Amino acid sequence: MRIRIIFSLLNKGSYVPFYHQFLLSQFIEGVIYKGNSPEFSNFKLYNFSGLKGQTKVSRNGLHFYSSKITLVFSSPNEEFIQFFLRTLFSIKQFELGKLILRPESVELEEKPKVTEAMKYICISPLVIYMPNQSEDADSSDSKNFISPEYDLFSDLLYESSMQRLEELNYSADDLARFYKFQLVPDKGYLAKIKQNNKKFARIYPVYDDGDKYEVRGYTFPFTLFAAEEVNDFIYNCGLGTFTHKGFGMVDLANQNEVKNTSPYNF
Repeated sequence: MRIRIIFSLLNKGSYVPFYHQFLLSQFIEGVIYKGNSPEFSNFKLYNFSGLKGQTKVSRNGLHFYSSKITLVFSSPNEEFIQFFLRTLFSIKQFELGKLILRPESVELEEKPKVTEAMKYICISPLVIYMPNQSEDADSSDSKNFISPEYDLFSDLLYESSMQRLEELNYSADDLARFYKFQLVPDKGYLAKIKQNNKKFARIYPVYDDGDKYEVRGYTFPFTLFAAEEVNDFIYNCGLGTFTHKGFGMVDLANQNEVKNTSPYNF
């Protein structure tokens, strides 16, 4: 399930770094720790977007000028979402970068119809490699560029998706049934990016267990051919590695910006 958490911004014009996923990740992990739940202390099957609002870019980062800021948060486990929200709303206000935020309300997004062929856009960078702690940072595979048109790109995403699906207690037979998995990038988009000398793959920082890594993240539209259960999981839990760090959140392509939502009680 996917929810929108709405915050009040108490100091308009303040800012966060343009890529602020690592700040959100640290804050969310702090909320989970504060909740002090043995069941969810090491829970990682969740995903989140960057902050959304009226913004302007400067050399300092992303300045917010709207009174409300939204964060999309998702997980296939509603009990975890309830736990997270109860803990979050026990915090009266907090700082994120230079922003001072106060939790205000929560909305539930309408669940889309899931099929075996889903067209997605990336609303946070998609990471395909997990850094190897034994490797030198400058030579780590996590920073290598692999074209989304190569089978290896899709194969790596299949492996990481199956590993995470195991945590939902799918049987070996179920996982074997999920063998169909193919990511097909929007070739027109990639050609246009190349023609305009722009980038769809960049290096991003990620912090894990106190260590800093650099990973390559990809942002482009694609179609994923996979079992309905797999597409449903990816829509609610992200695609690739470090999804609990805010990477790999996807949304449906070719849809209106405004979705149907309803108040969510917790």
